[in-house]
Amino acid sequence: MTPFFPLSPRLAAFVMLVLAPLTLRAQIGDNADKPGFVQVPIVPADQIPPAPPLSPEAALKSFRIAAGYRLEIAAAEPLVQDPVAIRFGPDGRLWVVEMRGYMPNLDGQGEDLPVGRVVVLTDQDGDGRYDHSQVFLDELVLPRALALVEDGLLVGAPPELAFWRDTDGDGRADAKEVVATDYGVRTDPKRPFLANPERAPNSLLYGHDNWIHNTAYTKKFRRVKGAWQTAPELFRGQWGLSQDDFGRIYSNSNSDHLRVDVVHSDYLHRNPHYPRLAGANVNAASDQFVWPARLNPGINRGYRPEFLRDGYLKEFTAACAPWIYRGDLLPEFYGNAFIAEPSGNFIRRSVLTAADGTVRAANAYDKTEFIASTDERFRPVNFMTGPDGALYIVDLYRGVLQHRISLTSYLRKQSEDRNLAAPIHYGRIYRLVRDNQPPVRATALPPRSPAAWVRALGHANAWWRETAQQQLVERGDRSVVPALESLAVGGPAALGRMHALWTLEGLEALSPVLVRSALKDPDAVVRASALRLSEPFLKGPGAAEVRADLLPLARDPDPAVQLQAMLTLGETKDPGLDHRLAEVVLESPRNTFLSDAFLSGIDTRELAVLEYVLASEPGPADRAQTRKRLLSDLAKGIYTSRQVGEVERVLALAAESGRDADGTAQALLEGCASAAALAPRVLRLERAPAGWARLEADPSTQTARTGLAQLLSWPGKAGASDPAAEQPLTLAQQSRMENGRQLFTTICAACHQPGGQGLDGVAPPLLDSPWVLGPPERTVRIALHGVRGPINVLGRWHTGEMPAFGGLDDHQLSSILTYVRRAWGHTAPAIDPEQVETVRRATAGRTDAWTQDELNQIKPDTVAKK
Repeated sequence: MTPFFPLSPRLAAFVMLVLAPLTLRAQIGDNADKPGFVQVPIVPADQIPPAPPLSPEAALKSFRIAAGYRLEIAAAEPLVQDPVAIRFGPDGRLWVVEMRGYMPNLDGQGEDLPVGRVVVLTDQDGDGRYDHSQVFLDELVLPRALALVEDGLLVGAPPELAFWRDTDGDGRADAKEVVATDYGVRTDPKRPFLANPERAPNSLLYGHDNWIHNTAYTKKFRRVKGAWQTAPELFRGQWGLSQDDFGRIYSNSNSDHLRVDVVHSDYLHRNPHYPRLAGANVNAASDQFVWPARLNPGINRGYRPEFLRDGYLKEFTAACAPWIYRGDLLPEFYGNAFIAEPSGNFIRRSVLTAADGTVRAANAYDKTEFIASTDERFRPVNFMTGPDGALYIVDLYRGVLQHRISLTSYLRKQSEDRNLAAPIHYGRIYRLVRDNQPPVRATALPPRSPAAWVRALGHANAWWRETAQQQLVERGDRSVVPALESLAVGGPAALGRMHALWTLEGLEALSPVLVRSALKDPDAVVRASALRLSEPFLKGPGAAEVRADLLPLARDPDPAVQLQAMLTLGETKDPGLDHRLAEVVLESPRNTFLSDAFLSGIDTRELAVLEYVLASEPGPADRAQTRKRLLSDLAKGIYTSRQVGEVERVLALAAESGRDADGTAQALLEGCASAAALAPRVLRLERAPAGWARLEADPSTQTARTGLAQLLSWPGKAGASDPAAEQPLTLAQQSRMENGRQLFTTICAACHQPGGQGLDGVAPPLLDSPWVLGPPERTVRIALHGVRGPINVLGRWHTGEMPAFGGLDDHQLSSILTYVRRAWGHTAPAIDPEQVETVRRATAGRTDAWTQDELNQIKPDTVAKK
């Protein structure tokens, strides 16, 4: 229900109606309801409090804030309009992205006009309230992201990410360098449903690793010696991005308010035998219940009881902008997460706890929120920590929040009846401070010398530390290297030592000697960074000494350091370490993602590790349980490799006498069976597995063995067949597959990912999904009409709803479906336009999404079933 996120998690109509008729329902968002469903308001009109536009000063009185804190107005309309993102410059000025074209009316007419801009705010009288605005860049269509880089500004305005500079000193951008041309889709009046601002990249974040990271995008960027570099990255979140002191990145989706990359995503794809290792995009908050301060009838599904609790929003539906506060003005909040909920008009404060190698979040208050407003037009959409240490809150301030692509008739009527559509072009930026504390003003900062920036690396406020690192790296002044080296070794603040190391890396001045010293630092945050920074030195002169210093950290008492040590040691690709690291995994059952980290680094060596673990003693109960899980995971990776000889060896080991006594045989078979279920293609063995008859006689292995046997074939096996045998594509099908690849990249990849692996919390995987590879009659129905959860995909339940794509024609749909059924190693038969036409005609009267139970009734050749 925000301008940036679809309704939980419906991803409603991301180009889903490119060619669809608009006459089925009054509003596009109505298509999520069953035919004939009447949108009856739950909250009576006479109980809804008024929502007139308030002046900034009056709005302050609408806030219910935890005791001891207050908000100040840092900026407000007309000085700032429709703000969605902010950044502080090293001079203290505030840069603001103004999305002035967003939903100018309930039909969204005029959204394609170039009225967006980036402005720079200055506090000229030093009273803490910005009083001057300078337009740096205008004539943008729905701009959404910015980052200060060197002497310019990186701006995201779909479809471009561009680097803008002011070369003549007049304060306005006059030089443009295009960095990317796939940064979302530009609004086009001729194709009004193609560009959905709820699903576009955003939130440029300068990371500790000197890369600029993004939300809802698959690349990261950095500028080195005047040239832009890119690298692939995990697609994460919907709106907003932040990091903690360990450099862990936080994101969220609208109904899933906090996720974290406990493991840096670069590591998780290095072993192709484990495409779904855990550790990135981890759900940090299991409780999604919320506690607004006012009735919430003005949400898109406010007519459905499951969305409200006594008229108040029940669960997150527009969560965005997760921000890890690390300032010094409010030290009691250091490391807490703040999450905006613009539909519910509140801000959540969550306390983060690092334990067992992961991060967990909990509401800091019992059944209440940190900041909640009784003003329906309060729309928090972003945060930033300022140079003064305060938390800054970006308020889009408007009545209509839901984008037209997902708007329901119910919410449209609410907006019309209560005059929520106007006025527009309001906006506020608030500053959170403590009561009875003299304000600290840092709205104008003098220029700083390189030596001063080096000292700032140890500042108590993360804004200073991270700005200092970026300034030093971008300036490229190597005269500061000795000072940085001294700070990295002997600085009084651990975070200063850590940032000094990363600054040296950015200056290409980091030495292996310094890294080895940092590996022995008394603080975990320094050791964890030193491990990542050691990886370039794992080969070449001095590599042996570096590796020797790494090994003790695999048993570091801090779970985060131990986890990073396992990941870094995996970069050595040294078989000689495998047995020692396997022992570490067996001895550390409580480090949540340690096993995944280990598996990510043993590509092609799984069988040797499995044989070692099999020979090890089960030991105490914790170790024995971890051992079984590790054996199952190793067997899963071996089966996924589809190396026939290695799979035969695993099955023979499972069948050896005595393996069933401690559950080992069952663990091995369950690992193979789970891999087979993920990729239900027959594996042809050279011969019958040794000891298979013994396994058939063991009742403890029956479940895993039965499922596995259906996908194993060998000479002489009775009834062996391959239901997924690959059928060659015709020339016409090959052409459609290529067309399908292009359509998939444009329409589907943002949610389901380019490799089909899906995105946890947003979209289920297509890779190896039986819903994709099963009967064409079922797959076509899903594409035509969508599917509503709960639905089980590869052993995991997914809620929410996939939208209908019936607006695409038969050729387009058949092309996409052929692509997903033959890409990524799939061998399912192609789907031709005639098959789509047949199912479309047979189900022409249907407008509701399918459910799992309905789809399970669809068998081959049941095209006439509606």
